Amino acid sequence: MVASLLEMRNISKSFGAVKALKGAGLHLSSGEVHALLGANGAGKSTLIKILSGAYSHDEGDIYLDGKPVSISSPKEAKDLGIHCVYQEVDTALVPQLTVAENILLDSFAGGSGFFVSKKKLRRKAEEILALLNEEQILVDQYVSQLTLAQKQMVLIARGLVKEADIIILDEPTAPLSIEETKYLFNMVRKLKTRGVGIIFISHRLPEVFEISDRITVMRDGATIGTVKTTEASHKQIVEAMLGKDLVITEKQKTVPGKKLLEVDGISDGGLVKNANLSVSRGEIVGVAGLVGAGKTELSRILFGLTKTESGVITMNGKRVPFKSPADAIRAGVVLIPEERRKEGLFINESIQHNLTFPHIKSFSSFLFMNRKLEKMHAEKIIKDFGVKTGGSTDPVLHLSGGNQQKVAIGKWTGADSDLYLFDEPTKGVDIGAKKEIFDLIQSLADQGKGILYLTSEISEILTVSDRILVMYDGMIVKELSREEASQEKILLYASGGKEESDEQPSVSVCI
Repeated sequence: MVASLLEMRNISKSFGAVKALKGAGLHLSSGEVHALLGANGAGKSTLIKILSGAYSHDEGDIYLDGKPVSISSPKEAKDLGIHCVYQEVDTALVPQLTVAENILLDSFAGGSGFFVSKKKLRRKAEEILALLNEEQILVDQYVSQLTLAQKQMVLIARGLVKEADIIILDEPTAPLSIEETKYLFNMVRKLKTRGVGIIFISHRLPEVFEISDRITVMRDGATIGTVKTTEASHKQIVEAMLGKDLVITEKQKTVPGKKLLEVDGISDGGLVKNANLSVSRGEIVGVAGLVGAGKTELSRILFGLTKTESGVITMNGKRVPFKSPADAIRAGVVLIPEERRKEGLFINESIQHNLTFPHIKSFSSFLFMNRKLEKMHAEKIIKDFGVKTGGSTDPVLHLSGGNQQKVAIGKWTGADSDLYLFDEPTKGVDIGAKKEIFDLIQSLADQGKGILYLTSEISEILTVSDRILVMYDGMIVKELSREEASQEKILLYASGGKEESDEQPSVSVCI
């Protein structure tokens, strides 16, 4: 390993009575990809926010190139060569500006000159993109026209303008397709050759083992240890993250009940084309597909968010043309969306308000709210779902990703819903919280609810599903029983491929 680039020693941080960090540390070398792992609430986000200047720390020291530094703002962090590329890249970019303007945004935003030469701006942006061997992105393009992976490249390029020594990648692959992830990893390897230190935060262990040189694990606000990636196993890392072995019990074979949902040839006039599927009571039906396959669009049709151009939806034996989410909810259909912070929760409101909002009429009489009854309802769900919080009045914003997802699911349990649509339910959630969410979903199925589980995480869909549908290019191209499904087979169909048997007319499958 080359020279020491960053050392964070004995970092402690409290928020009121809660100790978020307890003597945590991190060591990063030049030209190294260092993975920072931990369950939701382990303290890794707090540690990174201290490094990037968003938070101050109560105790401890930070060293860059062996010299102590003080970081009291994001600007100071950037001036010291520390840049962060967050998962939600759109919050850091201005879509109405060009690639060049976004790359140089920090430079001319902090400058004293009133006029900016567009010619110089373009030339400088082209130089930075050339350093990354990036030819697909044009400097005159508007950022709104870029893919998610390209937007991440723009943020990385912005860091190189100020000669970033450290780049923090926070869940960078969560919104990316397989090809976009390869594209990002190629860029990370190029940054390594330039001596840039990369801090890589992810819940996807296969990617961590592919791209990182070392792994640091955090738990309960403390650093548990650091290990070379080549000397670690998935099992060891999971046990270090959770403090115990993770046991996921094998799913028992389910006997489906009465047919609940039947979908016959629905299309949205856009991505979703002639989709056919069914879900019975007590059944978990998985819908697998790569990013962009049309899973989210399908869930939006079934929840009344998108107009159905053609086809028929039948719920409990009745034809139900959903014109709005209100129609879907009345018919017993609810959606836990992929973007829970934007679409599934009132992120700045309390847990209590989020859990009771869908049933507000149950707690109100004329203009008055029965706060006692509302609180009792919220506290029961918090207890039943194992939401880790100080109390029902805590803002949802302060919860970990896994606990936010429990609230997003729990808010519908009082609605006596029949069909739950889960769109990427474990996105940004650690492995321990994933198991808890799997258990919650299974408990809903055990109560006779129907589950449609839509995800690009193929290993997950094999864990939770009774039956698996594969989507490709907006169409459901294959149905697989639990027994015949495998990661290889699902990926084959999800990528547009076919097995040899599918191409024989005598055994062709009609869906």
